[in-house]
Amino acid sequence: MKDWILDINRLTLETGKGTLVRGISLKLERGKFTGLAGESGSGKTLTALSVLRLLPPAVQLTSGSILFSPAEGPRVDLATLPPKKMFQIRGNRISMIFQEPMTSLNPSMRCGKQVSEVIRIHQGGDRPALRSRVLHLFDEVKLPDPRSIYNAWPHLLSGGQRQRVMIAMALATRPELVIADEPTTALDVTVQKSILDLLAELREKYHLSILFITHDLTVLKQIADHMVIMYRGEVVETGSTDRILTTPEAPYTRGLIACKPGLDRTPYRLPTLSDFMAGKKPGTRELKRTVVPPDTVPLLRIRNLSKWYARDRGKTVVKAVDEVSFDVFAGETMGLVGESGCGKTTLGRTILRLIGATSGDIDYRGENLLACSRSELRKIRSSIQVVFQDPYSSLSPRRTAGQIVREPMEIHGIGTNRTERNARVQHLLEQVGLTGSDMDRYPHEFSGGQRQRIGIARALACEPEFVILDEAVSALDVSVQAQILNLLNELKQTYGLTYIFISHDLTVVRYMSDRILVMKDGSIVESGTPESIYTTPSHPYTGKLIRSIPG
Repeated sequence: MKDWILDINRLTLETGKGTLVRGISLKLERGKFTGLAGESGSGKTLTALSVLRLLPPAVQLTSGSILFSPAEGPRVDLATLPPKKMFQIRGNRISMIFQEPMTSLNPSMRCGKQVSEVIRIHQGGDRPALRSRVLHLFDEVKLPDPRSIYNAWPHLLSGGQRQRVMIAMALATRPELVIADEPTTALDVTVQKSILDLLAELREKYHLSILFITHDLTVLKQIADHMVIMYRGEVVETGSTDRILTTPEAPYTRGLIACKPGLDRTPYRLPTLSDFMAGKKPGTRELKRTVVPPDTVPLLRIRNLSKWYARDRGKTVVKAVDEVSFDVFAGETMGLVGESGCGKTTLGRTILRLIGATSGDIDYRGENLLACSRSELRKIRSSIQVVFQDPYSSLSPRRTAGQIVREPMEIHGIGTNRTERNARVQHLLEQVGLTGSDMDRYPHEFSGGQRQRIGIARALACEPEFVILDEAVSALDVSVQAQILNLLNELKQTYGLTYIFISHDLTVVRYMSDRILVMKDGSIVESGTPESIYTTPSHPYTGKLIRSIPG
């Protein structure tokens, strides 16, 4: 008979506007790694928050039970437990690792103090004992130089280091159950792999039970024993990880697996969830790479481009971009891949002249952008546009979608009057999969994928020929990501666009790119076709990135 540490039975969560989680049931086996997967809005995070009684005020647990069976003591229903007893369990017997540690950690408190505070509240202890315990925890989660991290502020750490501090905090009271809510989503593949390996190691060492929440099923392949799939507030499939990934039963599960680009083939159009929910079969047509004829003149020529920053009052220099040279030809997609901090976003912004270059040349159609005056640069900028990673922060919350898309036309004098521009705005919104009625809605009224579509429409407003896509799909669910990648390829064909596609996701870069540049520490360490780079990488760093791809 299986030993269940958590038994959620017929759980329903509601707001005044409707039901968010509808009568779901799931069980977690003690000492096992259970994956809870689904898109944003499927109810998976709300389900996890209900276990810890951390639901937003507007969300009510209206029915169901959440039975927690600790190793010692009686089984309790967390749904009805009095607040005082719930306090003894939350953060003590059950802990949580959140998706974004920068917003979960207190920016005004040093890292060591934050972790020791958790231990002090639940278990007590004097300052020397707490410090010793925290240093031991930091060592266990493989943080470099635990003493330095103990006294560091959260903003001074990398994303991976902050997540390790969060893991140390979650383990501080030696809990029996750890809930990890998308803890690797915002991380590079190499950092992601190291965090997953760490969680697997700690589970084995302390016989932890882990509920791991994600929208990416390939992440669960290497760590989860069991999987639960949620869709629109309901559980649609449960089973062993091997069974679900090899023979999924629910159309939704099949769609989640298929819509993520793979390394084995390059379909002309990525399957989407709507295809699978409608029973459509994936196509067999392959996406053709753009092959540039010999002696073709490049659209963009970068030579010895550098961007250096002074630190410590000029005592040290950070070479964010260092002596980079490459060509981009009309009609191709140039992929730019590397870990966070490698310089790829700085390179993109330097090409756009959003930041100044230290040295080098940027030639666009024979013109050196670094030598252009402001007026000359304004004329050229209508031909070179950008789509940023986070559409929520790059779209003005005070402007409607229509105003956001129309603004570049007004700046660059495209269209003779507002009526003509509005007609083009409506056409562009429809081109990116929205409707004319969306013109009067504000960014907060759209989903993440819809906001990114607005960002793409804005980039196309000036009829550019060259677009830099800076992590344009990194913040999206795999299902929405597939829709946006299909859209970008369709627009490329329709308008004859040229892309620089920046990403840390190697599978996405392989799918989108005609050629790829691999960047490390500000330099290009490898370049070539996707096939050559992924089958026979010549640089050890490229091989490391490829080996870190989940699944």
